[in-house]
Amino acid sequence: MKAMILSAGRGERMRPLTDDTPKALLRVNDTPLVVFLIAALERAGIRELVINLAHLGDQIAAALGDGTAHGVHIEYSREAEALETAGGIAYALPLLGAAPFIAVNADVYSDYDFSGLVAAARTLSAQGPLAHLVLVENPPQHPHGDFGLAGGHVQAAAAVRHTFSGMGAYHPALFDGIARGARARLADRLIAAMARRRVTGELYRGLWQDVGTPERLAALDHALRAAGDSGRSAAVTAPATPLAWHMRPRALAS
Repeated sequence: MKAMILSAGRGERMRPLTDDTPKALLRVNDTPLVVFLIAALERAGIRELVINLAHLGDQIAAALGDGTAHGVHIEYSREAEALETAGGIAYALPLLGAAPFIAVNADVYSDYDFSGLVAAARTLSAQGPLAHLVLVENPPQHPHGDFGLAGGHVQAAAAVRHTFSGMGAYHPALFDGIARGARARLADRLIAAMARRRVTGELYRGLWQDVGTPERLAALDHALRAAGDSGRSAAVTAPATPLAWHMRPRALAS
């Protein structure tokens, strides 16, 4: 199974840090954020990765190469300009292939076991569920959440709502009709599929951070250093001190 790491965006909330460095290469405890993600995906047996590039993308390709140093194989989907999430995924479909795949934001830090998304991806089909989303408890900055969850299905409107984590599994058919190179929002595609009960989901209550601002990046860096994590351990280590929840993931907003 393949996974896509979404890293084409400029990272406006991270400025001025992202003026010179793509957000995927911003470091916590001396390790680029994207390296934590690659390690987590590799532990789940996912070794075929696609990373989309736009803003300062050459830096990402130069840093990661073909992925051999991290035990994976990486292909790059180069966008002339960031195509938003659904547009970027649609543009990368020739590399992702015809089977369901996983996609995750480059600025997510979590101890989520991606083998759960591997299993969920295998339940997707062109005739059945088109997506499976990992939801999390609402952060203080986004108290009303994004979607509801009932009977294993994700709903666009619900009395109790949770926040989309930026981690999900998708069938390529979800992106049918998006012209290659066109900008498109993932939220629009998901909400339309939810109306047909074709999006499943789960609520994850473990460690999850959307590392979306310089302040949150600094807080995560401090917590990892305090926990004594070398940044190269075999497992993502939960910080010893609580971290503030992060702002709404850009995978949904874009």
